[in-house]
Amino acid sequence: MRTTRYAATLAVAGLALAACSSEAGQQAEDEAASAPTVAEDVQFEEGTTMAELAEAGSITVGTKYDQPGFGLLNPDGEPEGFDVEIAKIVAGELGIAPEDIEWTETVSANREPFIQNGQVDMVVATYTINDQRKQVVDFAGPYYVAGQDIMVAAGNPEGIQGPEDLAGKTVCSVEGSTPAQNIRDNYPEANLVTYDVYSKCADDLSNGNVQAVTTDNVILTGLVAGNPEGFELVGNPFTEEPYGIGVPKGDDEFRSFINDVLEEAYEDGRWAEAWERTAGAITGEPAPEPPSVDRY
Repeated sequence: MRTTRYAATLAVAGLALAACSSEAGQQAEDEAASAPTVAEDVQFEEGTTMAELAEAGSITVGTKYDQPGFGLLNPDGEPEGFDVEIAKIVAGELGIAPEDIEWTETVSANREPFIQNGQVDMVVATYTINDQRKQVVDFAGPYYVAGQDIMVAAGNPEGIQGPEDLAGKTVCSVEGSTPAQNIRDNYPEANLVTYDVYSKCADDLSNGNVQAVTTDNVILTGLVAGNPEGFELVGNPFTEEPYGIGVPKGDDEFRSFINDVLEEAYEDGRWAEAWERTAGAITGEPAPEPPSVDRY
Protein backbone atom coordinates (compact mmCIF):
# COMPACT_ATOMS: atom_id res chain seq x y z
CA MET A 1 0.00 0.00 0.00
CA ARG A 2 2.87 2.35 0.81
CA THR A 3 4.30 1.74 -2.67
CA THR A 4 0.91 2.40 -4.27
CA ARG A 5 0.41 5.58 -2.30
CA TYR A 6 3.92 6.76 -3.16
CA ALA A 7 3.30 6.11 -6.83
CA ALA A 8 0.01 7.98 -6.62
CA THR A 9 1.69 10.89 -4.88
CA LEU A 10 4.33 11.03 -7.59
CA ALA A 11 1.63 11.00 -10.25
CA VAL A 12 -0.23 13.89 -8.62
CA ALA A 13 3.02 15.80 -8.17
CA GLY A 14 3.85 15.16 -11.81
CA LEU A 15 0.49 16.52 -12.91
CA ALA A 16 0.96 19.60 -10.72
CA LEU A 17 4.45 20.20 -12.09
CA ALA A 18 3.17 19.75 -15.63
CA ALA A 19 0.37 22.26 -14.95
CA CYS A 20 2.81 24.75 -13.44
CA SER A 21 5.17 24.24 -16.35
CA SER A 22 2.32 24.77 -18.80
CA GLU A 23 1.20 27.94 -17.02
CA ALA A 24 4.77 29.24 -16.87
CA GLY A 25 5.23 28.46 -20.55
CA GLN A 26 2.01 30.25 -21.45
CA GLN A 27 3.02 33.28 -19.37
CA ALA A 28 6.40 33.36 -21.11
CA GLU A 29 4.66 33.17 -24.49
CA ASP A 30 2.27 35.99 -23.52
CA GLU A 31 5.15 38.17 -22.32
CA ALA A 32 7.11 37.48 -25.49
CA ALA A 33 4.08 38.33 -27.63
CA SER A 34 3.56 41.62 -25.80
CA ALA A 35 7.23 42.63 -25.79
CA PRO A 36 7.80 45.69 -27.96
CA THR A 37 9.97 45.40 -31.03
CA VAL A 38 13.44 46.84 -30.52
CA ALA A 39 15.12 47.98 -33.73
CA GLU A 40 18.72 46.94 -34.37
CA ASP A 41 21.56 48.85 -36.01
CA VAL A 42 19.56 52.08 -36.11
CA GLN A 43 21.04 55.02 -37.99
CA PHE A 44 20.03 58.66 -37.55
CA GLU A 45 21.37 61.95 -38.82
CA GLU A 46 24.14 63.22 -36.58
CA GLY A 47 23.10 65.94 -34.17
CA THR A 48 19.44 64.92 -33.99
CA THR A 49 17.74 63.94 -30.76
CA MET A 50 17.20 60.47 -32.21
CA ALA A 51 20.94 60.01 -32.81
CA GLU A 52 21.80 61.22 -29.32
CA LEU A 53 19.28 58.93 -27.63
CA ALA A 54 20.23 55.92 -29.76
CA GLU A 55 23.90 56.45 -28.97
CA ALA A 56 23.15 56.81 -25.26
CA GLY A 57 21.04 53.66 -25.35
CA SER A 58 18.49 55.12 -22.95
CA ILE A 59 15.62 57.60 -22.80
CA THR A 60 13.85 59.40 -19.96
CA VAL A 61 10.07 59.36 -20.26
CA GLY A 62 7.57 61.27 -18.15
CA THR A 63 4.32 59.46 -17.42
CA LYS A 64 1.66 59.26 -14.73
CA TYR A 65 1.69 56.77 -11.89
CA ASP A 66 -1.92 56.88 -10.67
CA GLN A 67 -4.10 56.25 -13.71
CA PRO A 68 -5.23 52.63 -14.25
CA GLY A 69 -5.10 51.61 -17.88
CA PHE A 70 -2.83 54.45 -18.98
CA GLY A 71 -0.10 55.02 -16.42
CA LEU A 72 -0.13 53.18 -13.09
CA LEU A 73 2.73 52.09 -10.87
CA ASN A 74 2.46 48.32 -10.38
CA PRO A 75 3.48 46.36 -7.25
CA ASP A 76 6.97 45.88 -8.73
CA GLY A 77 7.44 49.64 -8.87
CA GLU A 78 7.19 49.81 -12.66
CA PRO A 79 4.62 51.89 -14.57
CA GLU A 80 2.17 50.08 -16.82
CA GLY A 81 -0.65 51.10 -19.15
CA PHE A 82 -1.40 52.37 -22.63
CA ASP A 83 0.77 55.48 -22.32
CA VAL A 84 3.64 53.31 -21.11
CA GLU A 85 3.25 50.93 -24.06
CA ILE A 86 3.18 53.82 -26.52
CA ALA A 87 6.43 55.11 -25.02
CA LYS A 88 7.99 51.64 -25.35
CA ILE A 89 7.03 51.52 -29.04
CA VAL A 90 8.77 54.87 -29.66
CA ALA A 91 11.82 53.84 -27.63
CA GLY A 92 12.01 50.54 -29.51
CA GLU A 93 12.31 52.36 -32.83
CA LEU A 94 15.30 54.20 -31.34
CA GLY A 95 16.89 50.84 -30.53
CA ILE A 96 16.16 51.26 -26.83
CA ALA A 97 14.79 48.28 -24.90
CA PRO A 98 12.12 48.70 -22.18
CA GLU A 99 14.63 48.02 -19.40
CA ASP A 100 16.68 50.99 -20.62
CA ILE A 101 13.82 53.47 -20.25
CA GLU A 102 14.06 55.71 -17.21
CA TRP A 103 10.54 56.55 -16.03
CA THR A 104 9.79 59.83 -14.27
CA GLU A 105 6.44 60.59 -12.67
CA THR A 106 4.83 63.62 -14.25
CA VAL A 107 1.61 65.05 -12.86
CA SER A 108 -0.55 67.42 -14.87
CA ALA A 109 1.04 70.58 -13.48
CA ASN A 110 4.68 69.72 -14.17
CA ARG A 111 4.61 68.27 -17.67
CA GLU A 112 5.63 71.45 -19.48
CA PRO A 113 8.37 72.40 -16.95
CA PHE A 114 9.88 68.90 -17.08
CA ILE A 115 10.12 69.11 -20.88
CA GLN A 116 11.45 72.67 -20.88
CA ASN A 117 14.06 71.95 -18.20
CA GLY A 118 15.30 68.80 -19.89
CA GLN A 119 14.27 66.54 -17.02
CA VAL A 120 12.60 64.22 -19.52
CA ASP A 121 13.12 63.55 -23.21
CA MET A 122 9.40 63.18 -23.87
CA VAL A 123 6.13 63.04 -21.95
CA VAL A 124 3.46 60.39 -22.58
CA ALA A 125 0.92 61.10 -19.85
CA THR A 126 -2.71 61.55 -20.96
CA TYR A 127 -1.42 64.88 -22.28
CA THR A 128 -4.08 66.84 -24.17
CA ILE A 129 -2.81 68.83 -27.14
CA ASN A 130 -4.01 72.43 -27.07
CA ASP A 131 -2.90 75.79 -28.42
CA GLN A 132 -1.85 77.16 -25.04
CA ARG A 133 0.52 74.28 -24.38
CA LYS A 134 1.88 74.44 -27.93
CA GLN A 135 3.27 77.87 -27.10
CA VAL A 136 5.90 76.25 -24.85
CA VAL A 137 6.21 72.60 -26.00
CA ASP A 138 5.56 70.62 -29.16
CA PHE A 139 3.42 67.54 -29.64
CA ALA A 140 3.53 64.41 -31.74
CA GLY A 141 0.26 62.64 -32.31
CA PRO A 142 -2.47 62.53 -31.26
CA TYR A 143 -2.40 58.81 -30.50
CA TYR A 144 -5.79 58.75 -28.73
CA VAL A 145 -8.82 61.03 -28.33
CA ALA A 146 -10.62 61.03 -24.99
CA GLY A 147 -13.51 63.17 -23.71
CA GLN A 148 -14.11 64.93 -20.41
CA ASP A 149 -16.71 63.17 -18.26
CA ILE A 150 -17.87 63.02 -14.65
CA MET A 151 -17.50 60.35 -11.96
CA VAL A 152 -19.97 60.24 -9.09
CA ALA A 153 -20.74 58.03 -6.12
CA ALA A 154 -22.43 54.73 -6.98
CA GLY A 155 -26.15 55.26 -7.47
CA ASN A 156 -25.55 58.91 -8.44
CA PRO A 157 -27.28 60.33 -5.35
CA GLU A 158 -26.94 63.92 -6.63
CA GLY A 159 -28.54 63.08 -9.99
CA ILE A 160 -25.66 64.58 -11.97
CA GLN A 161 -26.09 63.96 -15.70
CA GLY A 162 -23.73 66.51 -17.20
CA PRO A 163 -21.60 69.58 -16.48
CA GLU A 164 -24.64 71.85 -16.21
CA ASP A 165 -25.65 69.88 -13.08
CA LEU A 166 -22.39 70.77 -11.30
CA ALA A 167 -23.66 74.22 -10.23
CA GLY A 168 -23.49 74.43 -6.46
CA LYS A 169 -21.69 71.08 -6.23
CA THR A 170 -18.15 70.51 -5.00
CA VAL A 171 -16.20 69.04 -7.88
CA CYS A 172 -12.65 67.69 -7.87
CA SER A 173 -10.05 67.67 -10.63
CA VAL A 174 -6.29 68.02 -11.00
CA GLU A 175 -4.43 71.32 -11.13
CA GLY A 176 -2.85 72.01 -14.52
CA SER A 177 -5.30 69.77 -16.39
CA THR A 178 -7.56 70.87 -19.24
CA PRO A 179 -10.66 69.47 -17.46
CA ALA A 180 -10.01 71.67 -14.42
CA GLN A 181 -9.56 74.73 -16.61
CA ASN A 182 -12.72 73.88 -18.54
CA ILE A 183 -14.72 73.89 -15.32
CA ARG A 184 -13.21 77.24 -14.30
CA ASP A 185 -13.88 78.82 -17.68
CA ASN A 186 -17.28 77.40 -18.59
CA TYR A 187 -18.94 76.19 -15.38
CA PRO A 188 -17.93 78.78 -12.77
CA GLU A 189 -20.94 78.01 -10.55
CA ALA A 190 -19.33 74.70 -9.62
CA ASN A 191 -17.16 74.71 -6.51
CA LEU A 192 -13.89 73.38 -7.93
CA VAL A 193 -11.20 71.86 -5.72
CA THR A 194 -7.93 70.57 -7.18
CA TYR A 195 -5.09 68.26 -6.23
CA ASP A 196 -1.91 67.12 -7.91
CA VAL A 197 -3.20 63.58 -8.66
CA TYR A 198 -6.61 62.05 -9.36
CA SER A 199 -6.30 59.41 -6.67
CA LYS A 200 -6.81 62.17 -4.08
CA CYS A 201 -10.01 63.21 -5.87
CA ALA A 202 -11.20 59.60 -5.71
CA ASP A 203 -10.49 59.55 -1.98
CA ASP A 204 -12.52 62.73 -1.50
CA LEU A 205 -15.44 61.24 -3.43
CA SER A 206 -15.29 58.11 -1.29
CA ASN A 207 -15.30 60.21 1.87
CA GLY A 208 -18.16 62.43 0.72
CA ASN A 209 -15.99 65.55 0.66
CA VAL A 210 -16.90 66.16 -3.00
CA GLN A 211 -19.95 65.25 -5.06
CA ALA A 212 -18.16 64.63 -8.34
CA VAL A 213 -14.78 64.12 -9.99
CA THR A 214 -14.19 65.32 -13.53
CA THR A 215 -11.46 64.49 -16.02
CA ASP A 216 -11.08 62.44 -19.19
CA ASN A 217 -13.44 59.48 -19.50
CA VAL A 218 -10.70 56.86 -19.87
CA ILE A 219 -9.05 58.02 -16.65
CA LEU A 220 -12.36 57.91 -14.80
CA THR A 221 -13.15 54.48 -16.24
CA GLY A 222 -9.95 53.16 -14.68
CA LEU A 223 -10.88 54.65 -11.30
CA VAL A 224 -14.37 53.14 -11.49
CA ALA A 225 -12.86 49.76 -12.34
CA GLY A 226 -10.81 49.98 -9.15
CA ASN A 227 -13.91 50.63 -7.02
CA PRO A 228 -17.05 49.58 -8.91
CA GLU A 229 -19.12 49.44 -5.73
CA GLY A 230 -18.21 52.99 -4.79
CA PHE A 231 -18.09 54.90 -8.08
CA GLU A 232 -19.89 55.15 -11.39
CA LEU A 233 -19.35 57.08 -14.60
CA VAL A 234 -22.03 59.49 -15.77
CA GLY A 235 -21.13 58.51 -19.34
CA ASN A 236 -21.80 61.82 -21.04
CA PRO A 237 -18.52 63.16 -22.53
CA PHE A 238 -18.65 66.88 -23.24
CA THR A 239 -15.23 67.69 -24.76
CA GLU A 240 -12.62 66.16 -27.04
CA GLU A 241 -9.16 65.59 -25.55
CA PRO A 242 -6.53 64.56 -28.15
CA TYR A 243 -3.60 62.92 -26.34
CA GLY A 244 -0.17 63.78 -27.68
CA ILE A 245 3.47 63.06 -26.88
CA GLY A 246 5.15 66.17 -25.52
CA VAL A 247 8.64 67.06 -26.78
CA PRO A 248 10.83 70.19 -26.55
CA LYS A 249 9.63 73.18 -28.50
CA GLY A 250 11.22 73.43 -31.93
CA ASP A 251 12.53 69.85 -32.13
CA ASP A 252 10.77 69.23 -35.44
CA GLU A 253 12.94 66.23 -36.38
CA PHE A 254 12.09 64.36 -33.16
CA ARG A 255 8.41 65.21 -33.47
CA SER A 256 8.32 64.01 -37.08
CA PHE A 257 10.12 60.82 -36.12
CA ILE A 258 7.56 60.04 -33.39
CA ASN A 259 4.70 60.79 -35.80
CA ASP A 260 6.21 58.32 -38.27
CA VAL A 261 6.46 55.69 -35.53
CA LEU A 262 2.84 56.23 -34.48
CA GLU A 263 1.56 55.87 -38.03
CA GLU A 264 3.57 52.68 -38.49
CA ALA A 265 2.17 51.31 -35.22
CA TYR A 266 -1.35 52.10 -36.43
CA GLU A 267 -0.72 50.16 -39.64
CA ASP A 268 1.07 47.08 -38.26
CA GLY A 269 -1.26 46.50 -35.33
CA ARG A 270 1.10 47.38 -32.47
CA TRP A 271 -1.09 50.31 -31.40
CA ALA A 272 -4.24 48.16 -31.22
CA GLU A 273 -2.40 45.39 -29.39
CA ALA A 274 -1.11 47.89 -26.82
CA TRP A 275 -4.66 49.15 -26.25
CA GLU A 276 -6.19 45.71 -25.88
CA ARG A 277 -3.79 44.55 -23.16
CA THR A 278 -3.95 47.78 -21.15
CA ALA A 279 -6.83 50.27 -21.29
CA GLY A 280 -8.98 47.89 -23.31
CA ALA A 281 -8.59 45.17 -20.71
CA ILE A 282 -10.00 47.54 -18.08
CA THR A 283 -12.75 49.22 -20.10
CA GLY A 284 -13.81 46.13 -22.03
CA GLU A 285 -13.80 48.26 -25.18
CA PRO A 286 -12.04 47.05 -28.33
CA ALA A 287 -9.35 49.22 -29.84
CA PRO A 288 -10.96 52.24 -31.50
CA GLU A 289 -9.97 53.65 -34.85
CA PRO A 290 -6.66 55.45 -34.27
CA PRO A 291 -6.74 59.20 -34.78
CA SER A 292 -4.99 60.95 -37.65
CA VAL A 293 -1.61 62.37 -36.77
CA ASP A 294 -1.50 66.16 -36.89
CA ARG A 295 1.74 67.24 -38.55
CA TYR A 296 1.33 70.92 -37.78
